Amino acid sequence: MMQARRRAIKGLYAITPDELDTAKLLQQVECALRGGADVLQYRNKLAHAVLQQEQAAALRDMTRKFGVIFIVNDDVQLALQVSADGVHLGAEDGDIAAARAALGRDKLIGASCYNRAPLAMDAVRQGADYVAFGAFFPSSVKPGAVAAKVSMLESVRRELKVPIVAIGGITLENGKQLVAAGADALAVISALWQAPDIEQAAKEFSQLIEQGNPA
Repeated sequence: MMQARRRAIKGLYAITPDELDTAKLLQQVECALRGGADVLQYRNKLAHAVLQQEQAAALRDMTRKFGVIFIVNDDVQLALQVSADGVHLGAEDGDIAAARAALGRDKLIGASCYNRAPLAMDAVRQGADYVAFGAFFPSSVKPGAVAAKVSMLESVRRELKVPIVAIGGITLENGKQLVAAGADALAVISALWQAPDIEQAAKEFSQLIEQGNPA
């Protein structure tokens, strides 16, 4: 099996909702994976540690069946416990070098860089496998998030050699311009999980990205 770190982050990067009902969460995620999500990040700010362990382990099993990259948000230890493919770190979530030492060389490490190109350059120097910028549009999940400009994305695309993930209020209507500006993946929360048909929404996001980033 190909090692996770050798697999580039691309396509629909689905970030889980804050759902306490594990059965409902798994049902929603299965729909997204059937629709073609390429990456799943487990993020649940409402769950306690035991529930996070339970949900992450179940999602790890499901993503394996679908051949989808599984990333844990913020928590290196949880990523280790469930044998995730990697971890995603925010500015306050720890050191990339320490995460690499804990996870090993074959795991993926992503870094949130907000609207700061120098932060991304530094993250890559420290060993990040991909970087994320945003919020590009107003987000109901993080209403106070730092705003990032599409022009900044175009600029960093020319400088960075690692995959770029765009995040923040992304919809089918506004996502196209981010792909055109150089995003390899679109991180989506509300527009995916609140869609009337999650599987269809995932399929449409995947097609949008594939059309903008032909192989």
